[in-house]
Amino acid sequence: QVQLEESGGGLVQPGGSLRLSCAASGSIYSVNDMGWYRQAPGKERELVARITNGGITNYADSVKGRFTISGDYAKNTVLLQMNSLKPEDTAVYYCNAEVRISYITRNRFWGQGTQVTVSS
Repeated sequence: QVQLEESGGGLVQPGGSLRLSCAASGSIYSVNDMGWYRQAPGKERELVARITNGGITNYADSVKGRFTISGDYAKNTVLLQMNSLKPEDTAVYYCNAEVRISYITRNRFWGQGTQVTVSS
């Protein structure tokens, strides 16, 4: 079993900052990529940012220039620095990782989700 431990959510005013972290643990051979998705009430879950083991990043257009994702794959950990937060960033944020559990077997895993609320 692979588990993703998330932290860093909370309440912040518009224009403020938060940092989310996620660490993968368990039966891990290697981690191929890690990232964050978010889901607002009544909306589809969407990609926020993702980073591969090789350092390639992807961001949603709505967060480019405001959010920065970084990874430490020696520790199977990913950080999401969120600056200039807007009310529309309010959502439950979910960590996601593609993990090799053996040389030939891989799967994707999800965290439980952490609430981010941006409100004055």
